[in-house]
Amino acid sequence: MSDTTIVLASGNAGKLAELQRILAPLGVTLRPQSDYRVPEVEETGLTFVENALLKARAAAIHSGLPAIADDSGLEVDALQGAPGIRSARYAEGGDAANNAKLLEALDGVPESGRTARYQCVLVYLRHPADPTPLICNGSWEGRILAAPRGDGGFGYDPLFWVPECGCSAAELDAAEKNRISHRARASAAMLEALGQRQ
Repeated sequence: MSDTTIVLASGNAGKLAELQRILAPLGVTLRPQSDYRVPEVEETGLTFVENALLKARAAAIHSGLPAIADDSGLEVDALQGAPGIRSARYAEGGDAANNAKLLEALDGVPESGRTARYQCVLVYLRHPADPTPLICNGSWEGRILAAPRGDGGFGYDPLFWVPECGCSAAELDAAEKNRISHRARASAAMLEALGQRQ
């Protein structure tokens, strides 16, 4: 797979750098979709997999290159998996509003009932009509705190308690988070799957 250029169906510079580092052993070059004027895709899927496929397909169509896309979010058991695929748009007002809405929704739920997990689905398409896309999933188990802790990370990280680390995701240093997160786990699975496809 070396000397292959893959378009990432995202303009997020942090995500690009993280995935480029993870996929470096394959010798691929990852380029953001903005390099190819790929328009933003409306995420109309009902699952993380469907939304990642929509984004990857659009990037492959507009760039003429293989594409990788991810879709991720937070599932809270007491809320039947919400906010789920709507995690980024849960309260329609950014991270602080999303966190406030989540705390309100869990008001009165005891600590034992606040189990949750971050999910990440990564999809790789060789071309827009690829009949066998690679689909890799990573999950990160935790629970939702009653109040935010820490000022690192983004999204729901200040509320996401990581039991094995004894702190919130927002209290982890970036290197540790990038080693154990849902995206890290999905990325490791994708690296292995792409390596086997060579």
